[in-house]
Amino acid sequence: MAFSIKGIHIPHRKNTAGMSAVRMLVPSMVTIPMAMHIGKPAKPIVKVGDSVSVGTMIAEQDGMISSPVYSSVSGTVKGIADIVISNGRRVSAITIESDGEMTPDDTIKAPQINSKEDFIEAVKMSGIVGLGGAGFPTYVKFATDKKIDTLVINGAECEPYITSDSVTMVDRADEILFAIETADKYFNFEKVIIGIEKNKTAAITSMKNIAAKYKKIEVKVLPSVYPQGGEKVLIYNTTGRVVAAGKLPADVGCIVCNSSTMANIARYIKTGMPLVEKIITVDGGAVKEPKNVIAPIGTSLADVFDFCGGFVSEPMKVLYGGPMMGIAVPELSVPVLKQTNAILALNEKETRTAKTTACIRCGKCTNSCPFGINPAAIAKAYKDKDAEMLEKLGADVCMLCGCCSYICPAKRPLAETNSLAKNLLMEERAKKKEVKA
Repeated sequence: MAFSIKGIHIPHRKNTAGMSAVRMLVPSMVTIPMAMHIGKPAKPIVKVGDSVSVGTMIAEQDGMISSPVYSSVSGTVKGIADIVISNGRRVSAITIESDGEMTPDDTIKAPQINSKEDFIEAVKMSGIVGLGGAGFPTYVKFATDKKIDTLVINGAECEPYITSDSVTMVDRADEILFAIETADKYFNFEKVIIGIEKNKTAAITSMKNIAAKYKKIEVKVLPSVYPQGGEKVLIYNTTGRVVAAGKLPADVGCIVCNSSTMANIARYIKTGMPLVEKIITVDGGAVKEPKNVIAPIGTSLADVFDFCGGFVSEPMKVLYGGPMMGIAVPELSVPVLKQTNAILALNEKETRTAKTTACIRCGKCTNSCPFGINPAAIAKAYKDKDAEMLEKLGADVCMLCGCCSYICPAKRPLAETNSLAKNLLMEERAKKKEVKA
């Protein structure tokens, strides 16, 4: 796996840049899934008819890789049932009818933190997961026995349209600084690096201001090259360290946290209010009034779009996240999740695609890949169901950034095929383990 500054230049379309987040109207109903993170779904601890407040725990963590879930509104639990989320998975969800009051839970109080263990426990109880879109329970990153010398703050925000992290770095800079200081108190980092693409001048200025207040912080201005925000790419481009296939950032002495994740850690430590709302970018050619919106978790996308004036044309595609790695949603009733950083309603012009033709062996897919893998070869190996070749080609290294699909002149669905290849490889490995067992 060869790392470099490779990637692609894509249109930024940061239409909401400089727009501070505005709080939307209280929704009449929220539907909060139990699986808004990588790992095991949370376990519901409320029942139909229960009264809840903002910040009331409604589902507890179930296992090491899991995260608790809290009510984002005050009101009454109306239902607990399975829903289908955008990846086709059926998950349990709790529906709460809002009373419109947004009354905070009266048991909420700031946690007492006097040790590293207390800090990790606080991050766990906050319900915070990777807010840049990955959804990995954040406390697990800190609960490592590896020697960590560097905290990397991901402020790259390299996807088109999305500006929610940039807004957070400007409007909530003091919270980010507080979270850095608190974590450093218990981890004693050698340095803290905030990586930001060079086109985000306001965020750069804001983060340099907090760096002036805390000597361990370095703001590293990075080229505006997608996928600069990929975790392994960011580590390499800020520290020069390579996270090998199958390894984690902790294996090279790093913890990586999104800028919005850090701001929300600070909010929980200061107030005890867990993660109950998200700043999300609402944009796309079909949206009447693009905005950065503060939305309660569980709010339907329909309610969020209505707050932004609705649509000027029928959306051809609606996405969670950006156009490169985002996930298409089947209907507007799906909810805002913990890891939702944007919702896009794209018009016909933005979704127009060309006809797929035969591969011309130009090599652009490999040349643009930040990890230097060969998507065209992976596509052939997948077609042949050759798991051994997929292993040799490093199919599992792919981060599904979509650079290959974007740059391909034949418009082949390379990233999608890579995803299928990764699944095939995982299945074959599982079969081998079963045989050995």
